[in-house]
Amino acid sequence: MAKLILMVGLPFSGKTTTAKRLEKEYEAIRLTPDEWHVKLFGQDVYDKEHDKRHSAIESIMVDLAFQLLKKGQNVILDFGFWATEERMNKRNNAPNNPYFYIPIEKYREYVKIFQKPTSAEGELI
Repeated sequence: MAKLILMVGLPFSGKTTTAKRLEKEYEAIRLTPDEWHVKLFGQDVYDKEHDKRHSAIESIMVDLAFQLLKKGQNVILDFGFWATEERMNKRNNAPNNPYFYIPIEKYREYVKIFQKPTSAEGELI
């Protein structure tokens, strides 16, 4: 079964560097919106249309990713996925998803009891 890999993290945290390594390791197609955005629109971060353009690119990439997954191709979405709900949405809607859908209300219950991993010294990992 094809894998969908979601890169999670803030800008400049090493997501794309890691995605490039995983691209080779899993023989995956890596979809990185920033690369497409710069080729299409240049560095337009201060342009009022930037977010609209970026969202359109991500939408196209998700459609492409799901088509590739259906054909058995591993895919990496190198988006950042800051919000848990975004990650859950992509995972739950991916074709051939082996997971059961979890309603958001149930998920919120789980979040309340989830304990973040820590080191032996009690620091967040």
